[in-house]
Amino acid sequence: MVTENTTLNAIALEAELDWLQRTLNARLASMTDDMPSGALPLPDPPDVTEDPSPYGSVIRHYQMTPVERLVLITALVPHIRPNLFDCFLMKNQMLDRGFTEFGGLQGRFHSGFLPTGETILFLIAGTDLEVRFALQAVFDGTHFFSQHNILSLQGVTGNEPLLSGQITLSRTFIDYLTTGVISAPSFGPDFPAQKIDTSQSWDDLVLEGHSLEQIWEIRSWLQHGDTVMHDLGMSRRVKPGYRSLFYGPPGTGKSMTAALLGRESGYDVYRIDLSMVTSKYIGETEKNLARVFDYAMHHRWILFFDEADALFGKRTETKDAHDRYANQETAYLLQRVEDYDGVAILATNQKSNIDNAFTRRFHTIIHFPMPDASNRYRIWMNAFSERVKLEDQAMLENVALLHEISGGAIMNVARYAALKSAERGDRIIRLTEIEAGIHRELEKEGRQL
Repeated sequence: MVTENTTLNAIALEAELDWLQRTLNARLASMTDDMPSGALPLPDPPDVTEDPSPYGSVIRHYQMTPVERLVLITALVPHIRPNLFDCFLMKNQMLDRGFTEFGGLQGRFHSGFLPTGETILFLIAGTDLEVRFALQAVFDGTHFFSQHNILSLQGVTGNEPLLSGQITLSRTFIDYLTTGVISAPSFGPDFPAQKIDTSQSWDDLVLEGHSLEQIWEIRSWLQHGDTVMHDLGMSRRVKPGYRSLFYGPPGTGKSMTAALLGRESGYDVYRIDLSMVTSKYIGETEKNLARVFDYAMHHRWILFFDEADALFGKRTETKDAHDRYANQETAYLLQRVEDYDGVAILATNQKSNIDNAFTRRFHTIIHFPMPDASNRYRIWMNAFSERVKLEDQAMLENVALLHEISGGAIMNVARYAALKSAERGDRIIRLTEIEAGIHRELEKEGRQL
């Protein structure tokens, strides 16, 4: 479907492609005896000062230089106008093969020219070594291209030149620079984070006292954090973002609270199960987490790290390489969490599982206790809709008093009892089925009625 953003991007990219074509023509015209000359001045790029397209907004947001813009449009060409680089497929007549200085690759399915870092050096630097060396910074890990997961050089094998790697745009930016839509990455080994949401409201969260006050503080930060950091000048004095530790038994509302914070603020919430992310292969844990943070930094996601004690557990004495790398993984995550300018929430079942050295890094440490009888009754009363009828109006009060289970377990029981009601077709919630559901939940925990 053609949208306004699609049209605006198409107009902006036509101008950018024309600029790239002029740059390419100038470089090819400068070649003598099939050899490129030194660095050439780039033609003036299109003015995007008032360009309303998503493409123009990205250029302005990052205050891109002409060189950075050339890298970006070069990476985008195979996706939008691959024939523009067909000139790079010509042969060096003296050697009867392609020109080494063009760089480039051919894909498994794509028959056209895929630009590499060497392609950029050819276009801008030619044979000028000083300029070539300076251009390497564009592909450095500290550049915003890498830090914000915009584009990167694919890794090369062995001792091959680093800039022989293909320039690869992230899927997110391919979509945004063309259709104007930011697509959510797919959950999987390459992106170990999954978006979570909730249809519930704050009225469904049964929590009291200091814990609730601290949650309201996170809500306030989501609303006023930018004002605090920029308008009130705190960005020079404190680290960016907001960090919180949620602790308490399973089913007490930790995930639900994170989802509610996202729903109210308009920020997406992504859950990362650290027990799943942790890899037995050295260095893989950092890579898995880096992908998440690189996406999140650009989108201001709320990051919810579940099972945090998988990496933040009590440290032991370093006895071997495995212990050393485990500590390295912990240090890496801690640093990325501290540098993250959004909201990061770490969750654990037991606060005692978290090393005390880490707790000072959090702005709030929020307890999610097992609900007492009165709070269990509140949860039970909210568990069923007005479309069903209770067999006995007093039974939920007795159930809440007798059975100490979490809010999450109560909702599982409610689902089970509602299912039995649907099977009968009478829309009546019966005590025997609630008790059967409670028995099922207790069995999961190794407990008995």
